[in-house]
Amino acid sequence: MTEQQPLNWRPVASPERRTLPGRYVNLAPLDPATHGDDLWQALQGPDSDPALWDYLPYGPFTERAGFDDWLTGNAASADPMFFAVIDRTSGRAVGLLSFLRITPKDGVIEIGHIAFGRTMQRTPASTEAVYLLARLSFELGYRRLEWKCNSLNARSMRAAQRLGFTFEGTFRQHMVVKDRNRDTAWFSIIDSEWPRCQQAFEAWLSASNFDGEMLQRTHLADLRLR
Repeated sequence: MTEQQPLNWRPVASPERRTLPGRYVNLAPLDPATHGDDLWQALQGPDSDPALWDYLPYGPFTERAGFDDWLTGNAASADPMFFAVIDRTSGRAVGLLSFLRITPKDGVIEIGHIAFGRTMQRTPASTEAVYLLARLSFELGYRRLEWKCNSLNARSMRAAQRLGFTFEGTFRQHMVVKDRNRDTAWFSIIDSEWPRCQQAFEAWLSASNFDGEMLQRTHLADLRLR
């Protein structure tokens, strides 16, 4: 067995709460006073996605007070660190997501707690929201970016693979969520893979990749193969 050589490694900084600007969306530190009304409509309103909360450990919220308490707790948390997704055209908050399991000493960080309103699902906005956090993590020097989900969550599994995360396996009987067993699927992007992933993200998100009806000309996965 080959002996591993020592790493030239030093711990990295934790991410800061700051706005991350994009082409289609901005990510802003979650602020219930500013974003609460928009997020209530996007995530619990009459046009929200009824399947949104199926695999999350909380929700749905039948009352605004409970939703507001949940947002307030999220906004106060440093890990997970929550961001609201702000549509640049309307200025409204249309979803949220977070960094979590932030481990600067090992250079490992995760993206999760993803709750995107129906209006941003399957749009450039959803891809860019994840890209902005992924880019920041590698700019800060993290070695490994993780994505985890319930192995029954087909939408999240497909999203991880489309976004360039590599499936690493399933942790059986990993958690109990809403009184049900959760087998957890693990995915990652590591720093050596990021340059190609970043190039594909930026090419896919460019205005030239969409026609007048905002339909993609080239799939993200195809761009990673170039």
